[in-house]
Amino acid sequence: MLKFLGKLLGGNKSEKDVAQIKPIVEKINGFYQQYQSFTNDELRNKTIEFKQRIKEHLKEIDDEIAAKQTEAEDLPASDIHVKDEIYKVVDTLKKDRDKKIEEALKDIQAEAFAVVKETAHRFTTNTELEVTATQLDRDLSVRKDYISIVGDKAIYKNSWTAGGNLIIWNMVHYDVQLIGGSVLHNGKIAEMSTGEGKTLVSTLPAYLNALAGEGVHIVTVNDYLARRDGEWNGTLFEWLGLTVDCIDKHEPNTEARRNAYLADITYGTNNEFGFDYLRDNMVHTPDEMVQR
Repeated sequence: MLKFLGKLLGGNKSEKDVAQIKPIVEKINGFYQQYQSFTNDELRNKTIEFKQRIKEHLKEIDDEIAAKQTEAEDLPASDIHVKDEIYKVVDTLKKDRDKKIEEALKDIQAEAFAVVKETAHRFTTNTELEVTATQLDRDLSVRKDYISIVGDKAIYKNSWTAGGNLIIWNMVHYDVQLIGGSVLHNGKIAEMSTGEGKTLVSTLPAYLNALAGEGVHIVTVNDYLARRDGEWNGTLFEWLGLTVDCIDKHEPNTEARRNAYLADITYGTNNEFGFDYLRDNMVHTPDEMVQR
């Protein structure tokens, strides 16, 4: 086990790194046990709660940014130098805002990871999950045959098509995958071999970071994996109230691709993400851009 974790974290200090992450894993599993008594609606509503907590954490700085932007916009065009100085302050505030997002996500990490783990557990142990239908559920049911609406309820099956094959969800996060998710969220590289759970690990930091509303990109190496992984994990995210798309499903510079970038979680290949970035840097107006 330690040999595997050593490879996961890299370097001779792996045991120290694991020791630092172990308390987080214990907290995750503590919340996981607690969430097993939640109803499906209560579990799903944690997403709304997390978003609200993040919003409250950012309220002061968001108000300050909005006030500065209004101040700059209200100045006459001739006060260009004053506007520039105000926008420099706004840029600094936005960097401070990013730090506050990190603080908020760190505060809810264990709870958010536990929500994803319990969601995976419920899809593993139930052929169907019934919840109170939201507008997102209703929209998804129109194009996804594993979601049905009956009255005011939405019913999610635990089997769907991913990468052209019918899959039955049967994965629950082990501790090593909770560690892997924590490593990724901390901005480090987690090296994992085929079969060690990369696809499942990604659900943890993806869900957590998507809660901030800034969009999450999951980059894969080829078109098939981008589509398959988005379809494989997408149902868990959607059940939890997040939107998911894959840029490789849409032609470049189209409204569909713009909408894909507006999803909470966006899958795609490194090539397509890169070329979209380059194309966006050559447009004449912001309206022509496809990325956020």
